[in-house]
Amino acid sequence: MKFAAALSATLAIAGGGGVHAADRPHNVVIFVADGLRSHIVTPQTAPEMASIRAQGVDFQNSHSLFPTVTTVNGSAIATGHGIGDTGNFGNTLWAAVAPSLASSSTFAGIEDDETLAGMNEHFGGNYLNETSLLAAARSQGFATAAVGKMGPVAEQDVTARKGETLIIDDSTGYPEGIPLTPEVKAALKAAGFDTHAEDRGLNGSAGDYLMSGVHVANVQQQDWFTGVTTKVVLPRLKASGKPFVLVFWSRDPDGTQHGHGDSLNVLQPGINGPTSLAGVRNADNDLKTIREALKALGLADTTDIVVTADHGFSTVSRTSKTSGASRYRFRDVKPGLMPPGFLAIDLAAALKLPLKDNAGLPIDLKGGFHPRGESALLGKDPAHPAIAIADNGGASLVYLPGANAKTFAPKVVSAMLKQDYVGAVFVDDALGAIAGALPMSAVGLIGSARTPRPQIVVSYKSFVMSPCERSEPELCAVDISESGYTEGQGIHGSLSRANTHNFMAAIGPDFKTGFVDPAPVSNADWAPTLAHILGLKMEPKGKLTGRVMAEALPGGMTPAFTAETIRSAKTKAGFQTVLNIQKAEGKVYFDAAGMPGRVVGLKP
Repeated sequence: MKFAAALSATLAIAGGGGVHAADRPHNVVIFVADGLRSHIVTPQTAPEMASIRAQGVDFQNSHSLFPTVTTVNGSAIATGHGIGDTGNFGNTLWAAVAPSLASSSTFAGIEDDETLAGMNEHFGGNYLNETSLLAAARSQGFATAAVGKMGPVAEQDVTARKGETLIIDDSTGYPEGIPLTPEVKAALKAAGFDTHAEDRGLNGSAGDYLMSGVHVANVQQQDWFTGVTTKVVLPRLKASGKPFVLVFWSRDPDGTQHGHGDSLNVLQPGINGPTSLAGVRNADNDLKTIREALKALGLADTTDIVVTADHGFSTVSRTSKTSGASRYRFRDVKPGLMPPGFLAIDLAAALKLPLKDNAGLPIDLKGGFHPRGESALLGKDPAHPAIAIADNGGASLVYLPGANAKTFAPKVVSAMLKQDYVGAVFVDDALGAIAGALPMSAVGLIGSARTPRPQIVVSYKSFVMSPCERSEPELCAVDISESGYTEGQGIHGSLSRANTHNFMAAIGPDFKTGFVDPAPVSNADWAPTLAHILGLKMEPKGKLTGRVMAEALPGGMTPAFTAETIRSAKTKAGFQTVLNIQKAEGKVYFDAAGMPGRVVGLKP
């Protein structure tokens, strides 16, 4: 579809300062419902979000960035940049150095405050290499706060470690957490809250293949976060006398969908069962409580609320007819299914390389052990591995640190493509063209990043469960996954449309009412749009920036947009990576990618 006539008007709006820069800027609340699928939101499942979408702006053509995992999209929401610029290629990265004193591993699990501090130390003081919306806001006179899930919350203002931005997450009150000021501690106590964050209680254990996972949503922890937000954080932001930006990152429905106990070793109902739907409602209830608090504080009319999800979601499968990893017997894996770390096991066998865990210790496969933490090193010397593999659920990052990467990469790709669980393969542009794979630049993974860049990124196979009990195939999607979650639980990370189609909506004085936006948008577009609304200056270093969603603002016109398909060369065996994209205002949005027949939502 094209709306060319409106393009010039859109660009004119996007190019100016804040829409009411002469006046006091409005406040902004960014509510992130982790793992919320666009089509799961209805008046029955999530009435508050459905109401915002109906009354405000419905971004129906929304996108998560790939890999479709939390901190990847957290970095995009924070900075407005693509992943090739932020260098946050996954929830787990190979950093080449130990990212914190607490670990000897060279893999960095980004959903951790200590690791984020270590990454900053190792990579120029700000490992993302871009200014975030919250950092820009606080430096330009706004009050700022971020509350909720550990990792993406601190990522919103990753250099703020001393209270510059009020950060409250899972580690609050504990030695590894970002410390609170004495004033905030006193305010928490005065409001009746413990100064130590609540844990997840009965929502915290995902079980295993012999014992089902959780059967309750993450209510215990999120009630604490929501209570602290409405009774301490928002009143303090109002009392500051400044306009403010608040990020609230809800772990649900993600955490509950991952570890739910509704489908022990079976695909149905998967993440459509009662426990996962309770996670959706839990996030919706928290959003309603925050909106009610804004109204009670007299802030509702002057506050924009944007609701977004970092990514979509799928049900886990660990089946394969080709994987040698599934032929071993493991203590925590149902016989016949692939274990966590199956890609590393299969590549080690195919390339005849020693297999070691993420700390460099040998893995005894015959003894019933698989890669710990789902990440692994291949090669004789773990300090100088031939291959480092960082698992990210429905995708994996493959690093080739050796000097011979250009000649080694085709062998690695060839070994991968013999496996039926591979959906799509992307290789570093510097390695040249490899049949069956597309360049990483095609999915925004080549930019100005400071962190080590993987040489190969794999997206795993996805399919629609049969029978599909819901009308939308995206809601019945199943992903092959390297994660520790068992058959029938929840996962994300792949480049299927089920994972890229996140929920996005907005409402408030700076947004249109009752508007359905047909243009492609993504999580990288939030920071430019909100900076435009608030009159903030954000000087980019990299070029992979999002766009101002001017069509969602009063007077804005829908930009022209197009759909395209990119295809790799085929291998002799016929494997081909096909990529569906959309383009608007020079920005690229990724719908789905992979071998036709192996990816949900792919149009070959």
